This record gives sequence, structure tokens and C-alpha cells, in this order.
Amino acid sequence: MSVPPYQPEHFLNRELSWLEFNARVLEEAQDESTPLLERAKFLSIFSSNLDEFFMVRVAGLREQAFGAMAPQDPPIDGLSATAQLERIAAKTRELVAREYDCWNHSVRPALSEAGVRILSESDLSIDQRKTVDGYFRQRVLPVLTPMAIDPSHPSPRFHNRGLYLAVKLRRLKGIGPARMFAVVQLPQMTPRFVPTEPGQKSDFLLVEEVVAKRLPEVFGGYEVLTSGAFRVTRDMDYDLLDEEGDDMLRAIESRLRQRQRSEAVRVEASSDLDDELLAMIVTEEGLRDAPEGADPPPYSEVYRIDGPLDLTSLMTLTDLVGREDLQDPRFTPRIPPQLTDEKDLFREISRGDVLLHHPFDSFRPVVRFISQAARDPNVLAIKQTLYRTSGDSPIINSLIEAAEAGKHVTALVELKARFDEQANISWARSLERAGVHVVFGFMDLKTHCKLALVVRQEGDNVRRYAHLGTGNYNPSTARLYTDVGLFTADETLTDEVSALFNFLTGYAQHNLWQKLVVAPQDLHDRTIELIAEQADRARRGKKAWVFAKLNSLVDRGVIEALYDASNAGVPIDLVIRGVCCLKPGLSGVSENIRVRSIVDRFLEHSRILVFGAGSRQQVFLSSADWMPRNFERRVEVMFPIEADALKKRIVEEILPVYLHDNCRARVLESTGNYTRARPTGNDARHRSQADLMHAAEGQTPVRYYVEELEPDDEVEETPTPDPKPAKQADSKNGAAAEKSAAEKPKSRSRKSRS
Repeated sequence: MSVPPYQPEHFLNRELSWLEFNARVLEEAQDESTPLLERAKFLSIFSSNLDEFFMVRVAGLREQAFGAMAPQDPPIDGLSATAQLERIAAKTRELVAREYDCWNHSVRPALSEAGVRILSESDLSIDQRKTVDGYFRQRVLPVLTPMAIDPSHPSPRFHNRGLYLAVKLRRLKGIGPARMFAVVQLPQMTPRFVPTEPGQKSDFLLVEEVVAKRLPEVFGGYEVLTSGAFRVTRDMDYDLLDEEGDDMLRAIESRLRQRQRSEAVRVEASSDLDDELLAMIVTEEGLRDAPEGADPPPYSEVYRIDGPLDLTSLMTLTDLVGREDLQDPRFTPRIPPQLTDEKDLFREISRGDVLLHHPFDSFRPVVRFISQAARDPNVLAIKQTLYRTSGDSPIINSLIEAAEAGKHVTALVELKARFDEQANISWARSLERAGVHVVFGFMDLKTHCKLALVVRQEGDNVRRYAHLGTGNYNPSTARLYTDVGLFTADETLTDEVSALFNFLTGYAQHNLWQKLVVAPQDLHDRTIELIAEQADRARRGKKAWVFAKLNSLVDRGVIEALYDASNAGVPIDLVIRGVCCLKPGLSGVSENIRVRSIVDRFLEHSRILVFGAGSRQQVFLSSADWMPRNFERRVEVMFPIEADALKKRIVEEILPVYLHDNCRARVLESTGNYTRARPTGNDARHRSQADLMHAAEGQTPVRYYVEELEPDDEVEETPTPDPKPAKQADSKNGAAAEKSAAEKPKSRSRKSRS
């Protein structure tokens, strides 16, 4: 069958696909079967996601539409930047209307019925009003700064995502203009939800209402004519290193300060904000607004909100209220028997590879891998990449402890991890002070791979132990994200991890990767090759299969390879949490491709790839999504799972659970719409994350889907692939590495325990 040329209509728009993902997040808030405080959390996540979308993606589109910036990755569906902005605005208004309908008419009333009330000032009793008055005068008023706006007081620069009250005033006495505009920034360090009685956890007043009703105390001598809340979102898509500098850390610190003065991309205004005040803010910020009465309204960057601005603060309600009956049941991850605290991790890993599926398997062994290495007198060196980590990180503390004990410790801290730059700068300084050798990777590439290496003296030999993962070394998010990690002492794999660290820290070229597949060197080409191999098998009448579980699928080359494989007859199953630019089910293009997305209690973050069936099956884990940025502008790693028991666990116990989810999965249609998967007939209900939690709590694997993944009945000789040179193969270091690799023994097959 000849493969047709693929046209723009064969692809979905990236930005609109992302909004569809956020719509699925919103659906979890709208779902009345979800516990109440979890519904509030999903509203918070929806709002936070939308903020980041405007700060990064919409900001970039504005530069293309209204500036001179060319798109870094041209849209594969052919939409212009202006057309994308118009469609984004229309879809965003629809989603925000649904968000506030959910809050105003479902979640807030249900919380009230459950005894958690978000009150208005008019609801307060006399005693409650006295309590709130005292709170305002003691905790809020001292930090407020009223800012008049007139010729001698120019409009202030509104902070990104700061919450403000805009006020129209009339002078009653004293000096000052007869009429005046002013703004008040609500204090960021003051809780958004103010208890109406000391120590109680049921009745709250929003801080903006506390301040709004007491503005006469802020503006003495003036009558408050009207007031309303607003919030400005700014462009945070700054290239933090768009010019060379001698000191990457100082350069990034400087650019972070510039971010606070960046252009506005959106203003949100409460429905009671005076039109004249809003027009002044819009004009001052250089934003676009629709003319009054336009039908349909053209592209506008002004969003009128029917409810409290910034629902991201709903995330704090859980801790404030402390009601476990309104939350998901507690879950305790399992610790594999060979990795319990009393076991020597290095001894256990030396016996066979170990797979961890978080959060169903505890992240504690990963933390202990570094802490045991820090205290083990036989450990000579520790090397680790740090992209994002937690606030009080036990891993950072262990690296510091190891360095202070005299071990050679190297930490590659990625300073360009978006919105975590400041935290990573702080960690880098702390590590440097302790004697850790801190490096920041490359100027033009983000280091996104997740690697940790321990070098240990064992008798007369030196042995390496590695952890490779799909997620960050962050114990906090490891309880909330699904990720997969591998402990290994495999000689070839750990040697290549060591070589990759040498490349990251000293540009040392390792040109003969036998097991690792590394971006930006060859990950893109190898991914397409693996898909093409399945297409070739299908054409020859052999069993073939492609499975990919990813966060995003955007890259045109990979999508076209999947279309080619589909046309060749390869069954393709994709579990894509977020953006998917591939259209499944198109006649003559993607008839054999099925795409589903799962949004549930945990953020699906693992990247799992399977190519083939039966004896020819290859299983990989990866730090990379299938996006141009991951293939071209990041250091990423895809690594194989070779031990039979671990491959079996992934293919028979993990993947089918996701493929059979009929409670929290949504199925992508060729139109770009998603429909929720539902049980049909006598089908049992399967909720993938619940099934995996149940299996972890019972210490038993999920095994009731295996029949559909029967092994290939053919027995084929699997040739040993020739080592493939990476693209930087012409340096002296590269030649030396090639000679070194050629002299190494072939890798041995690994035992494993999961």
C-alpha cells in the first residue's frame, strides 16, 4: 500500500489539544463522584494549568502574531498564530464559564452542606465581624499599601498573577484630588481564606472581601465609590540564556528579575469591577479588548470572571479544613521486600535489576539509595542530575553529607527548569558551599534526563550502581505523579551512564551507545527506526505492535512514522495524558491507531514504550516525550528494560491496566474531541490507578488482562545490533571512546526482581 502525503488536516493543533487536556482536568472537578476537597483541588489545578498556558504558550503566540518572532516549532496543522489566538480565546472563555459554574453552583454549595462554608460579609454574625475586624487591623492593614493613580503617582507595575483591588474614590476632606483612582495589592503572604472565628476550621471569608469591605480604613478622608478585583498574567516565556555569559548562574538570576517586568498577556477582572477602571488597566498594560457590543466578539485579552479570581488558592483548603472524609482515602505505597530499610541496597541491586512503579511503589528506596551511598565508607563517588526537587530535599541533604565526608560528589543542576529556576539556584549555592562539584549542563540545552550513579569500592574492584527514571528526584511529587524507575548494576548500562555524566560535565564524547538512546544525538532517529521496524514486520505478515505511554505527542516525524505503521497494519495503542497532535481513526491514514488519555488522582507522568510482540518485543523507559523540544533541545535518555521478569511486569501487569480503564480514561476521536470510556454490557469497572493501588496494598500483581497480549509463536534469532555512532563522532575524545567501547566485553543478560 502506498503511503499518502500527510496534509495539515491530518494533524491536531497543539494549543487546542492542550486546552482539551485541561478540559479533562476540569471534568474531574465537575464529577460528583469525586470527593469534595479533591474536586476543589482539580479546580485549583485547572486554574494553575491555565495560568502557565498563558504565561508560556499564549505569550509565544502573541510574539508571533504581533511581533517579529518566528515560531520555534511551526504548527503542523497549518494554523496561523492569529487564528490560534482567536480559537484559544473562544475555548478559554467556554472553559472558564464551566469552571465558575462548577464552583458557584456545585462545589461551593456542596462544601457548605458538608460544613465548610465560604461566606460573604453579609453572612457574618456580630461576633464573627468583630473577629474579622481584629484580624484585618492586626494582620492585613499593616502590610497594605494604597497606591493612588494620578499625574504625580503613575500606575504601578502590577506583579504577575498578583491579586489587586481597583478603587474609585471621592474626597471628603483633606488634601488630594476631588476624584481619584487607586489600587491596593492584596498581601501575598496572608492566607486567602480567613477564619471567621479563632481556631475554627469551617467558616471562611476570602481576604479580598475582608479588604474590600474595609477600604475606608485604608483610604482615610475618601469615600469609596466602587471597587473590584483584577489580576494580570505576564509573559514568562523568556529565553533565560539568549546570549553568552561567563557565569550561567548570574545570567539566569538577572533574567529572572527581568521576568517581573515582562509584557502582560491577559487581565482577569471581577464582574463588579467598574468599566472605566478596567479600561484604564487594559490601556496601561497594552492589552487588546473587544469593542462593546461586538457579536461575535473578536479576539480579546480581557476575561470577566463571575466569582473569586484565582482559584489556584483552593489547593490550600485541604490543609485548612483537615476533613479526611472529604478527601481521597489514604494510600500507603508498598516497598518491595528486597528494598526494605534493613536490606543493603547495593547487595540487592547487584543480584538483579529492580523496577519501581511510583507512587504504587514507594519512592523511599530511591531516597535511601543516595543516603546509603552518602554514609557507606566504600562509596567513592556519587553523580546525579537534578531537574526539580522538593523544598526540604533529603536527596540534597545526602549529597551535602557525602561531600562533607570527603566523597567525590557531582550534581548537575538544571537552572533552566521553568518556574523552578530560583529554587534550583538556591540548591546550587548550598551544594557548592558544601564542596559538591556543581555543573549546570549546556547553555543551549536543558538537561532533562533523570540519572543517579554511585561508584563503590568492592574488594579489588570498583563497581557502579545506577538509578534511571522517568520522573524527577522529588520525594513530594513522587507521591502524586506516576513514574517508573530502574535500579541496575548492569556493567554496560552503568558504564554508559558514567560516560553520559562525563559528556554532561566535560563534553567527553561517548560515541558507541549500546543500550542508552540519547537526545539530541539519536533519540529522534532511533524512535522512528523502532516504529519503522514494526511496519516492516507487519508488511511481512509478522506480529507487530507499538505501545507508547507519554505526556505529549507533537513531533511531526514521529506522527508520520506512526501513520505509516498504521497503514502497514501495525496495531498501535497510545496513552497520551496531555497534548496529542495525531488524529486517530482516519481512513487510509490512522485506522489502526487508538489514543486514550487518563486523568485521575495521580498525574500520569511515566513514559513507557513497547515495540513488537513475543520474542521480538523491546521495552523502554524514557525521560522524553515525543516532542521537537525533547528530541532537539534537551538532553534526554531512553533506556531498555531487558530482564524478562521486569518486561513481563510492564507488559502484563502495568500496560493492560491502562488500556482497559473504563472509568477515568477518555478516548480521542479523529475530530479532536475526547469521550469518556464506559463499561459496556456486563463489563467489569476498571479504574487503572485504583487497580494499581489495590495491587500494591495487597502485595499482589494485577494479572487479569494478559489474554489479549499473547506471545508471538515464531522463534527468531535476534541479531546483536551494531553500535550506532552518535552525531558528534568526529572528535578525538569520540575516537578514544570508540576504541574503549570496542574493547569492552559484550553485556550479559540480567537477572531481575520487581
